[in-house]
Amino acid sequence: MDFDFALALVIAVAVTGIGYAADAFYFAKQRKRASGAFLNQPQRSAIDAEVVNRLESEPLWAEYSRSFFPVLFVVLVVRSFVVEPFQIPSGSMLPTLKIGDFILVNKFSYGLRLPVANKLVFEIDDPKRGDVMVFRYPKDDKVNYIKRVIGLPGDRLRYENKVLYINGEPAMQRFIAALPAGNPERKLLSEALGPVEHEIYNSLQPGQNMREIVVPEGHYFMMGDNRDHSNDSRYWGFVPEDHIVGKAFAVWMHWEGWSSLPSFSHVRVIQ
Repeated sequence: MDFDFALALVIAVAVTGIGYAADAFYFAKQRKRASGAFLNQPQRSAIDAEVVNRLESEPLWAEYSRSFFPVLFVVLVVRSFVVEPFQIPSGSMLPTLKIGDFILVNKFSYGLRLPVANKLVFEIDDPKRGDVMVFRYPKDDKVNYIKRVIGLPGDRLRYENKVLYINGEPAMQRFIAALPAGNPERKLLSEALGPVEHEIYNSLQPGQNMREIVVPEGHYFMMGDNRDHSNDSRYWGFVPEDHIVGKAFAVWMHWEGWSSLPSFSHVRVIQ
């Protein structure tokens, strides 16, 4: 079963928030009233202070709610509306993003969305061609994918002999190197998508062409930079705008796994 962290966080904020409010506005007053009634009794003993402390003491659930609610609420706001961290699990975005890269995603680049429901409540901007975008996988919206925006609503796209054609015009490519040196298996190329220039990998083996398609309104066509090793829109279709999570803008750490140490030498802005 997939763990929905956003849903769990919303539930935790709701539970601790209700507990915090209930104690602040009702139960704390009840405890104060009970201790006041005790102190107003005509006869009191030497153990009054202990009894009062017990009557006024905060129950464990109230203490936890008061302690955790502010922290969880801040995390929810930041994660939902400002920035969210992700880890790159596959090589589909090589050479731009490596397996083990930890990235930051701007959650308000394309507008403010409600957590869990992902409903757009305030539009700021639309995705641009060339953006590296995180989105919920259309075949399973519990899974997040990261790819590059290739096609905007209304675009005519085709992929032929490993060259992108956008509205009839080829995306310009510039050869950089054949890798690995001495026994090449792929080409490292620079590709221009309008003003955005980025690097891609193309295998030396023949690839699969894609006939011309038109991107529907309210949808986007996504591709990985590792063109022959990317499960993207060529195989499962378009990304609806209500599946958008945010724009990836930086790599802040690289950590391949428990057999290695985290590295901050790969910190960079994502192109």
